[in-house]
Amino acid sequence: MAGRIQSIERAAAILRLLAGGARGLSLAEISRTLELPKGTVLGILRTLQHVGFVEQDQPAGHYRLGGGVLRLGTRYLDGNELRTRALNWADSLAGRSGESVRIGTLHERHVLVVHHVFRPDDSRQTLEVGSLLPLHATALGKALLAFDPLALPDEPEPDAPGLPAYTARTLTSRPALLAELDTVRANGWAPELEELVEGEVGIAAPIRDRSGTTVGAIGLSGAVERLCDDRGLRMDQVSYVRDAARSISRELGAHPW
Repeated sequence: MAGRIQSIERAAAILRLLAGGARGLSLAEISRTLELPKGTVLGILRTLQHVGFVEQDQPAGHYRLGGGVLRLGTRYLDGNELRTRALNWADSLAGRSGESVRIGTLHERHVLVVHHVFRPDDSRQTLEVGSLLPLHATALGKALLAFDPLALPDEPEPDAPGLPAYTARTLTSRPALLAELDTVRANGWAPELEELVEGEVGIAAPIRDRSGTTVGAIGLSGAVERLCDDRGLRMDQVSYVRDAARSISRELGAHPW
């Protein structure tokens, strides 16, 4: 059996590192983080630039992912059965709710956004397809965690720090998160109350396939002023999300519930 190719492993490590640096990283930062010689890193970066997978920002000299990676990712997402089956239902949910809609799947302890429908108005918005979101601080993430026990983070050591906080409302302790997931399972949908972004709330529900396995989640997000009333999250919007999740699940062969 042929062995692994070290240069490809290093190139993959650089691409993964750049994927987490929205503003780009310098040669020194990449070299230091991966503990590789600068000359080695520079040679790999120049090769990745040549094939379009990496771009260099001038004059700062920082490196970031190039358009070639996005095209590869888009081809993967286009072939994703979940996304294909969900396109029309996501558009419909955005139209009914008047809010932005995202579909996410579990990917390396994060939510991978595989489809994003803009809020149907004239506001300026950014496409989030391919983004990675925290599981514990988003409605999509909690919908995935609640119905997929393998997605739960391992039990931390007694002196380990809590989960990352993004706002004052983020659930940062494992017991608090587990209690929240119990409620999500009981209700069949997950809330997000200014836990990732202040002033923004969200609603999500699980998507199941023909075996009953949770394969993704669909959710909407928007300003707290639009999605909440005196009693909390608006239940008509919750109903829209759950209807969309059930419809997509039926498309995937799940039994009606």
